[in-house]
Amino acid sequence: MTTTDMPRPVDSDPGPSVSKTKKRPRTPGSGGLRRAVPATTLLWILACLYGLPVLWFILSSLKPASELFSYPLTLVPHDPTLSGFKAAWDSANFSQYFLNTALVCVITTILTVGVSCCTGYALAKYDNRWLKAFFLCILATTMLPGEVMLAPEFLVVRNLGLYNSFAGIILPAVLTATGCFMFRQFFLTVPDELVEAARIDGARELSIFLRIMVPVSRPIMLTLAILSFQWRWNDYIWPLLMLNDPDKFTVQIGIQSIVGAQNINWSVLLGASVISMIPLIAVFLVFQRYVMGADINAGLKD
Repeated sequence: MTTTDMPRPVDSDPGPSVSKTKKRPRTPGSGGLRRAVPATTLLWILACLYGLPVLWFILSSLKPASELFSYPLTLVPHDPTLSGFKAAWDSANFSQYFLNTALVCVITTILTVGVSCCTGYALAKYDNRWLKAFFLCILATTMLPGEVMLAPEFLVVRNLGLYNSFAGIILPAVLTATGCFMFRQFFLTVPDELVEAARIDGARELSIFLRIMVPVSRPIMLTLAILSFQWRWNDYIWPLLMLNDPDKFTVQIGIQSIVGAQNINWSVLLGASVISMIPLIAVFLVFQRYVMGADINAGLKD
């Protein structure tokens, strides 16, 4: 029996043809760009709202005294001058003020970062009910206004014999609830297995802290260092209470000494205020790339 392969007949009515339309290729990232435009616009608006007073402040320091209150007010000075800066620097011992403030800020920042790092590690990695109660007491201090604690702190420092000394300014500012909380929250993200593995390998607690925890917490250390330096540089009330020797005055007290009892030379005051901002801006510009560009979770794999 012979079989012959015959081709299948083609249907005469293939049915309705389905038209295929080509889809327009979507631009990569177009959806994300549309979503980012409103947020970016809002951020630029907020930046302008916050930056305009600072810009006005800096440009006003370049105006002569006769132009500061002229009507109508102008943003850009018609006759810019640096006489306010020169008069401010000559009217007060700013070089000594800067040296005193830098000494206080550097020592306080180093001690604050070190103490906060140790405290945050203990609160995060040791399971003890007394440590938890101690942490609640630290957080409770943030609920009290700073003015409430001025009187008891002053009495303690005076009774310790630290009045009118840099130590009386530095020691009360070393332990901060913000620093302890920052380090505790960071160390909680570090896997406990990393610490246990180091203990199994025979590492001691001090070695674990110095060789593992301190290196991975560098971004938090730099962030707290910038904040602590800013806090101490702008501190006014506590140094004003603790110091009565003009040779030990900080920058903020030196600026206050420019203000007269009857009248205020605004051009000199604005110049002195801008001078006091320069170290803070320099510190932020130098260390911001380490804070913003650092990978907090680098080397951590659970």
